[in-house]
Amino acid sequence: MASQISIRPSSPTGSADKMQNADPATWSARRRKRYGWLITVMLLILMMISWADKAILGIVAVPLMEDLNISEAQFGLLGSAVFMLFGIAQLVAAPIANRVQAKWILLILCVIWSIAQVPVIIFASLPALWLSRLLLGAGEGPLAPITMHAVYKWFPAAKGATPAALASAGVTLGIVAFAPVLAWITSSFGWKSAFIFVALIGVVWAAIWLFIGKEGPYTSVKAERDIEGYPVDDIADPAAAAQTAAADSKVKYRRSLLTPSWILAVLCSFFGYWTFTVATTWLPAYFENVLGANTQQSGSLIALPALWGAIATVGLSWLTEVLGSRGWSTRYSRGLVLSLSTIFSGVMVLLGTMASTPLLAIVCFTFGFGTAPALFALTYLVAAEMTSIGQRGAMLQFTNAFLTTGGLCAPMFVGILVGAAATPAMGYELSFLITGGVMSGIGLLAALGINQQRDRKKLGLDLI
Repeated sequence: MASQISIRPSSPTGSADKMQNADPATWSARRRKRYGWLITVMLLILMMISWADKAILGIVAVPLMEDLNISEAQFGLLGSAVFMLFGIAQLVAAPIANRVQAKWILLILCVIWSIAQVPVIIFASLPALWLSRLLLGAGEGPLAPITMHAVYKWFPAAKGATPAALASAGVTLGIVAFAPVLAWITSSFGWKSAFIFVALIGVVWAAIWLFIGKEGPYTSVKAERDIEGYPVDDIADPAAAAQTAAADSKVKYRRSLLTPSWILAVLCSFFGYWTFTVATTWLPAYFENVLGANTQQSGSLIALPALWGAIATVGLSWLTEVLGSRGWSTRYSRGLVLSLSTIFSGVMVLLGTMASTPLLAIVCFTFGFGTAPALFALTYLVAAEMTSIGQRGAMLQFTNAFLTTGGLCAPMFVGILVGAAATPAMGYELSFLITGGVMSGIGLLAALGINQQRDRKKLGLDLI
């Protein structure tokens, strides 16, 4: 029996363990692509769980505030708590992202999220909620850039936008899938049961990822050329060799972070994060307190902008690939798409605030608040162009650390305005008007200032 087993490694039906340990760079293109999409789907689900963890507070807002006697101002601060360690965690993770495999980082993060729910489940108090949200923020901070970095490593540069966008769509699909479920659980079994549910699904994902997770082979421009077998011969074409070396050269992070393209792209998503956090934290309460919906109805209504957000995330990133394949420079195929999407999001929030009927307001808010999370994937594409592939993991961590601070500020800002206003409705309207106006203005500035080709030449990443 032992001798029979020893002569079978070359069989195409080899064990799953040998398949898992094989170098993906040596796989067939079809097998590598299929596994890349499997990784993408797993990371999509992880992003969905992440945003279910964050959105749960807004879904249980009304019964939680009543049970624990929490004011609007206190709830606004609590809504910001998840982002207080968000940026710090990303800055800590930045140097780690280029050295430790994404598989293990993502596994640890997911386990932390589940542990973060335990204080709420056991103690059900305001201090327990604070502890839970702070720990959750520390665990979720590095997620998005690590996820994008992991997906990018499974696809050639020209084909990575759509898979990365699909994974990023978990930001909104998590709310589409889980908001109605969490609202039903809250209505049927109480708000504590919702926290138990999100803790359990995190554990299940971590167990599956332990066996499926794997690193992709596209780790540099040179690695991509070797794997894809591009026809240009560096020896015969010194200019191509020089460009490849330039694209893989190290750039000081300070220089990358000071480029106009990076600054404006991050500002678009800073206010995109602000806008979407306002939606996930306060829109359910707005639906209940202003439009008269109940908890289960508000949980379903918040799924509408989330559903549009998922469509916009994948659709806009697909558009960038189509425009790029037609010869458009990334200044237009990525930068201009990001800028115009930012303007559209802001204008729709403004129109929703000024709408004359609840139905029209819901429609406008669906497109306005829903488009905001679609900006994240586009910003990551622009930010990734401001450095080499070898430095991309850390660069995306820095990018996310800055843009997610919008989530820290927004809930507190709205809570203060709602608490100080003569009526909650007036507070919501003022905060939504400010949000939409600033989004529109930043989008206009980005349309004028984002130019990756200009900035890559200044950084030495492009020679021509």
